[in-house]
Amino acid sequence: MFDIAEELKKLPDHPGVYLMHDDQDAIIYIGKAVSLKNRVRQYFQSSRNKGPKIEKMVSNIARFEYILTDSELEALVLECNLIKEHRPKYNTMLKDDKTYPYIKVTLGEMYPRVLFSRQMKKDKSRYFGPYSSAAAVRDTIDLIRKLYQIRSCNRSLPRDIGKERPCLNYHIHQCSAPCQDLISAQEYRERIDAALDFLSGRVTPVIRDLEEKMTAASAAMDFEKAAEYRDLLASVTQIAEKQKITDLGGEDRDIIALAMDETDAVVQVFFVREGKLIGREHFHVAIGTEDSPSEVLSTFLRQYYAGTPFIPKEIMLQTEIADREIIEQWLNGRRGRKCYIRVPKKGNREKLVELAAQNAELVLKQDKEKIRREEGRTIGATKEIASLLGIEHIGRMEAYDISNTSGFESVGSMVVYEKGKPCRSDYRRFKLRSVTGPDDYASLREVLLRRFMHGLKEREENRSKQIGDEYGSFTRFPDLILMDGGKGQVNTALKVLDELELDIPVAGMVKDDFHRTRGLYYNNIELPIDPHSEAFRLITRIQDEAHRFAIEYHRSLRTKGQVHSVLDDIPDIGPERRKALMRAYESLDAIRDADVESLAEVPSMTRRAAESVYRFFHSS
Repeated sequence: MFDIAEELKKLPDHPGVYLMHDDQDAIIYIGKAVSLKNRVRQYFQSSRNKGPKIEKMVSNIARFEYILTDSELEALVLECNLIKEHRPKYNTMLKDDKTYPYIKVTLGEMYPRVLFSRQMKKDKSRYFGPYSSAAAVRDTIDLIRKLYQIRSCNRSLPRDIGKERPCLNYHIHQCSAPCQDLISAQEYRERIDAALDFLSGRVTPVIRDLEEKMTAASAAMDFEKAAEYRDLLASVTQIAEKQKITDLGGEDRDIIALAMDETDAVVQVFFVREGKLIGREHFHVAIGTEDSPSEVLSTFLRQYYAGTPFIPKEIMLQTEIADREIIEQWLNGRRGRKCYIRVPKKGNREKLVELAAQNAELVLKQDKEKIRREEGRTIGATKEIASLLGIEHIGRMEAYDISNTSGFESVGSMVVYEKGKPCRSDYRRFKLRSVTGPDDYASLREVLLRRFMHGLKEREENRSKQIGDEYGSFTRFPDLILMDGGKGQVNTALKVLDELELDIPVAGMVKDDFHRTRGLYYNNIELPIDPHSEAFRLITRIQDEAHRFAIEYHRSLRTKGQVHSVLDDIPDIGPERRKALMRAYESLDAIRDADVESLAEVPSMTRRAAESVYRFFHSS
């Protein structure tokens, strides 16, 4: 259960992006914050005037999560990427890619240009950004032209060299005039390389040069020039803060880092698709005291990419792993083309890995308490139950319940708990075939016989195929069976197990006069349970779940109006034959007791249909 009040206390005073989820776990709002602690808390303060839209959104919040960034600028761009990816209900949606500007260097040309762009295309150009300030981008482009005298015209060079006079930029010393062949292609390319260095973040030499020029202009009392250098310095400083949330290569990458302590590790995965960070996910990993970060990452890669359908072109890791080449070969085979595992040592890629590591550290720190509470509710509770009953180990529990309306349309439910958590894929429900009337003991007997005889049959088939008992929906038997009831229900289950020569502990979940869980009936003794213990809470959850699952199934049958619908489950019996059988026999018991010859004499019935009815009621 996500406790909003408790989680608000854990919010960091740090820039980042927050994601609001509803009770279906859908993302309904994404926002950015200079301080996550202050911003997210504001939504839940009743004194603030939020407006109807935000009020409605807040009323639907079931939980929230957040991603740390190094600056508000990074948070802003990440917010944009995530909104485009998830399209939350309460966000104002962006319709195109014109939100943030890029700097485009047209490397596909012999004499490249440095341009302002609102889109990043897959061409031969190199893109930098996106940036939050269009003015800073234009100032930086102006600066580059002044520093390196890069052309800005649309002339096709070298085709148009010498055809027209040089433009004004040449005369004000902001272009080296390649259109007049006044600079060689090699020298021009060297200037472009210097501009690329500047845009890649190596701005210290430029800043130092501008500071020297500003100081010199000021000393010469050329204050207008000094002010120009000052403004350019401010633009350079702002653009140097370019965010790392968008990867410059435009490729698909997974960025993986971990945080670990003596017993636990959290692996954080950032998903970069087409150059944009669109999401993240973290995974808790149980580790041994001797495990190193390299070993944990190696194990995680093998397990994670064995189960995910998408393999990116590049995986960036926090540290080297010993079996990198082997894992790369395996990923290449799964991807169908090359996949690279790299450990970046500098630049934006290294900073992205560091950011992933920071988020992993935060999750590990804040989730420690949550993990301990969850283990107490689940594994800890099963250990308490095992200790109470004197059972060595409880991994899997199955609970059974019966639901009917005055004995009509009886159904049974089987719910499964693994390590204290519901395993819904293993839930089963049974429509009773052999029982009419409100006979819960007979109903439980049929359900248990069908469940365990099916399991024994599957086990035998697995042995003949020389495969293990883990294959098959019924082959895994529980460490403990829980019956909804006391002595009568428990003894019914024990008789079935004895008939099948199975040795499985059975306990009854006993309720008081107010239909509340009271204790466990085991070995002919009712064992009281501390109502404040995790074991008591788990037993209550299991009992309620078994009852809910049975009631839900029974209600669905009633809603469909399936009168005596057990006949509809028989092969070869359609609506016409079902009606014929119901006219010919007084009850389901009479149909069950009839032989094949008698059934075949019913109008519209064939020998094959009669045999189907007989097999249905007399097979296990």
